[in-house]
Amino acid sequence: MTSRLKFGWLSPVIGNRWSDHQPIVMYQEQHILPTALAHFDSLWIADHFYGFDAKTDPFMEAWTTLTWLAAKFPDVLLCHHVLGVGYRPPALTAKMASSLQTLSGGRFILGIGAGWREDEYLAYGYDFPRPSVRFEQLEETIEICRRMWTDSDATFHGKHFHIDGAAASPLPDVVPPICIGAAGEQIGLPMVGRLADMWNGPSRGTEDDWRRRLDIVQSSAAATGRDPVNIEISTTLERALPETDAESAEFLDLLARKADLGVQHFVLDFGHPLTDEHVVRFVEQVMAPLRRY
Repeated sequence: MTSRLKFGWLSPVIGNRWSDHQPIVMYQEQHILPTALAHFDSLWIADHFYGFDAKTDPFMEAWTTLTWLAAKFPDVLLCHHVLGVGYRPPALTAKMASSLQTLSGGRFILGIGAGWREDEYLAYGYDFPRPSVRFEQLEETIEICRRMWTDSDATFHGKHFHIDGAAASPLPDVVPPICIGAAGEQIGLPMVGRLADMWNGPSRGTEDDWRRRLDIVQSSAAATGRDPVNIEISTTLERALPETDAESAEFLDLLARKADLGVQHFVLDFGHPLTDEHVVRFVEQVMAPLRRY
């Protein structure tokens, strides 16, 4: 390892039958996050409009929720997991990002992807074009954001979007890094190599799958004159907190193997822990040894 490992906490915004239909993030804000975020590097919120069991289940909007948490927890990085590019116009995304970056003191990372949930797009009246078009839209959105974050009179005319003299004032003192969530080997991963400051890659698949995807990212970066080392590598895991020494050892081994494969930033979705007892166990028995790794 050449850099300190980072750990992100993904707080679920859904409320379901296991949480008595209270959004889990609201419970965690009171009972879990004050303990957890004293030790974690980043806080992540998913971007969907409704849940996966029933549309009537509460599901909090991503920007609103992350902004609420940014005010309550002033010492962690903030990222969406990840924004669907088609859910908001690019210039609005740029403006919201610059505002949150200013309000949070430079802690915001723009996590964004091409979107995948067709039923959600259509339910909200949004177009859902084929993947190649969505990735074209993503590339133009990233270009618009970066222009609006650095130019108070930004102009861009693309195939899908345009701006004419758009401003995102106050321009952020720290331009938000861009994290792209992608897995596609033909379009998505080469785009990560060309454009992203951070990649959130899938945890599913074999170790060979991961090595192949990472190689695409890094070789694509090098091909465009970028140093691949400047792309931070992250992945997301959904797994309950360990409740025994044996479970901690198993979790530690899993993350150590992934660190050996190049993962630098773990984004962890622990579901709905009811107390912070096992958070402390995870910090002491998993995170602390990995920080020394």
